Amino acid sequence: MHFDLHRIGAQLSFSAVLPQLEAHLARPGAVVVQAPPGTGKTTLVPPAVANAVLGEAEVRNVGVAGKIVVTQPRRVAARAAARRLAYLTGGQIGELVGYTVRGERTCGTETIIEFCTPGVLLNRLLSAPDLPGTSAVVIDEVHERGLETDLLVGMLAEVRTLREDLRLVTMSATLDAPRFAALLGDPGHPAPIVTCDAATHPLQVRWQPASAPRLGPRGIERSFLDHVAVVAVAAREQAEGDALVFVPGALEVDHVVARIRQHAPAVEVLPLHGRLSAREQDVATSASSSRRPRIVVSTSLAESSLTVPGVRLVVDAGLSREPRRDSGRAMGGLVTRACSRDSAIQRAGRAARLGPGTVVRCYDEATFAAMAPHSTPQIAAADLTGAALALACWGTPAGAGLPLPDPPPTNAIEEAVQTLHGLGAVDELGQATPYGRELARAPVDPRLARALFDGTQLWGAELAAQVVAMVSSDLRAPDANLVRLLRELRAGRGAAAQTWAAETRRLTQLARRAPKARTVASDQASGANIPLPASDSQDYLVGALLGLAFPTRIARLVGETYLLASGTRAALPGSSSLTGHEWLAIAEVTVAPGRAGAGTGALIRAAAPLSEELAICVAAPLLSDEVRTQVQQRVTARRVKALGAIEITSAPVTPSPPQARQALAAAISTDPSMLAWSQSGTELRRRLAMLHHYLGQPWPDVSDDALAARLEQWLAPELDALAGGSFGGRPDRLELSDPLRRLLPWPAATRLEELAPQRLKVPSGSSVRITYPQDPRDRPVVAVKLQECFGWADTPRILDGAVPLLFHLLSPAQRPLAVTDDLASFWSGPYAQVRSEMRGRYPKHPWPVDPWSATPTARARRRP
Repeated sequence: MHFDLHRIGAQLSFSAVLPQLEAHLARPGAVVVQAPPGTGKTTLVPPAVANAVLGEAEVRNVGVAGKIVVTQPRRVAARAAARRLAYLTGGQIGELVGYTVRGERTCGTETIIEFCTPGVLLNRLLSAPDLPGTSAVVIDEVHERGLETDLLVGMLAEVRTLREDLRLVTMSATLDAPRFAALLGDPGHPAPIVTCDAATHPLQVRWQPASAPRLGPRGIERSFLDHVAVVAVAAREQAEGDALVFVPGALEVDHVVARIRQHAPAVEVLPLHGRLSAREQDVATSASSSRRPRIVVSTSLAESSLTVPGVRLVVDAGLSREPRRDSGRAMGGLVTRACSRDSAIQRAGRAARLGPGTVVRCYDEATFAAMAPHSTPQIAAADLTGAALALACWGTPAGAGLPLPDPPPTNAIEEAVQTLHGLGAVDELGQATPYGRELARAPVDPRLARALFDGTQLWGAELAAQVVAMVSSDLRAPDANLVRLLRELRAGRGAAAQTWAAETRRLTQLARRAPKARTVASDQASGANIPLPASDSQDYLVGALLGLAFPTRIARLVGETYLLASGTRAALPGSSSLTGHEWLAIAEVTVAPGRAGAGTGALIRAAAPLSEELAICVAAPLLSDEVRTQVQQRVTARRVKALGAIEITSAPVTPSPPQARQALAAAISTDPSMLAWSQSGTELRRRLAMLHHYLGQPWPDVSDDALAARLEQWLAPELDALAGGSFGGRPDRLELSDPLRRLLPWPAATRLEELAPQRLKVPSGSSVRITYPQDPRDRPVVAVKLQECFGWADTPRILDGAVPLLFHLLSPAQRPLAVTDDLASFWSGPYAQVRSEMRGRYPKHPWPVDPWSATPTARARRRP
């Protein structure tokens, strides 16, 4: 069986480069295809690969060749591509061409080409890394830089080195092809690239920005969506063919669809997004069966990986919804923002596939110019918990050594590995545990898989599957209340309920078939061993299941906002029916700019109520019961029972001496200013600082950081005394001179007075204090009466002559007359000017013409 590429590729521009592709496919290896949307690469490349595989099987007399697996980043795109190719080959779906997506499979024993989502193929790789029964893999839309697609690229690059017979093709709609050619080729020999230019048709670009901003404090403005609907209706009246409208998410799709139907009841308006049923999606992606004009309102899934037939007009809101992770507050979610220029260009190109088309951009040219050139790869911005588990199961913890298009950010992958370790999914080395491999087989986030398996053992598979299916289905909870959403889904309202019910059945079967997993009771072995209570409240059990999945998102009402166990504060939407519940289990909390987060910067999007007893049990590893000390002027302590950052009970206690000592040491190390340095202590510290600066070792570093690091070496007896109640327990009452001397090196310490003396004997016989500077790079100062230094030529130096002293020569009133580190030059020059100005002002003090021969004195002249 060979596919008729001439029949399949009729009128597709990619058919012009088929000979080049076929030449590269003549032998196993990797090939990179770069072709813009609409050229036909998704339709032609898989059968071309199949022909190469079938031909090789015939030559080698192998018999049945392996399957060609083609990944599409979205379920609707995989189904649509499979149906399109099956139609072009003259067969039925499930015969030569089939597809497998989450919860649905249409493949038979004769199927040669199978379309699937990246997640499906990723799970197969983790189960059987050599991909038995598969002769080739085609990864489509690699330019979208989806997280699972990036992982597939890296893993398949490794598989190809082990399976020389495997053909691997990646397809990109942008100019990212060289990056993937280098990754998939041999060292120094990138994979060949097959490039196809798009069939060009004239494209008219119009700009119709709204008068108000697109985005506000609470996200996308409804007035802007109304503007998009009005523009779409007006533009459709002037255009040929159907229209395709791009908005960022499912809620926005539904809003714009409703507005267009109000303004243009004669137009067929169809939504297209991931929450719709397969039948509804297929209606939007199929050719119209009526003569009525059509407007399809879609999310970005129709941007490049999916063709909507008949489109000659595109209306673009210029926005996209992308995953973002806030590492500082351990939260993530989807954020609405301007799309990239690449995305805007691809959206516009949808209008000019069949002939001349028009794109109406609901923003201005300046906004277009300010867009980021490319979309941010998901691996750089998304939560990486699921990816980290896949990498651990693959044997490359944190992606170490795997040829990924971009490495995962260090902080994000470390946080993900830490989360997995808390679940028991990875060991201390980051390798997957048997329990972790079981979690990886579930088609949901590992945290939700934990709730599914452990929740099944605690409360039954049906309830656990219902909650996990609801949370993983990307459904918006009314007023953030997941209990209310679950009731609506159980009532069977709308297509979303049907999809949820099917997913619930699938997860229920998976949970019942799974081997007995680790339970909450075993989690508690290292924490508080509290028996899990039975609860009659279904509402609380929903929260308990969420707590199993996201223990750090259990929250308690503190004031007007909720404090999460992770330490983050968040607020409910103002109208939420959950308001007033003391405890919540939160499934989704996102960054909320402006007033939306009640000043916390975070908004609770989905949660369920929870009792304190259940919260403690499902998050037992976070439970602590400890004495917490605090040092202000003295040490105080409280006995605190807490769930992560949430205090449950707190009572004042008297700290034990060891507890007080530990608190004092930690507080002084963190804030050395708690110590009050006396004059003598400060003087000694500055002398030592200068010795360390100029002479280095063995003289110690006495900076704040250095003293904090060596606290036990110089302050241990005083810490013991403080902990026992001496000095009133107050660090600021310590005298630090003697403790500091404990750091003096022996025997070099015997030269302290020689190298950095405290005082200097001057010619008058006086002993004058040397003032050492705070910054050791500055000069030590000797402030002395000018008359006491008559005849002194050589300026004294300290630190074995390394540093000259700086003299402040004072008037009888102790005011500086001169500042010099060269006494000889002063007496020979500036002194004459000082003498002429001062002798009349201070006639009782000597001002000789010749200071060299004058007698140094600290006294005034005697009366005659």
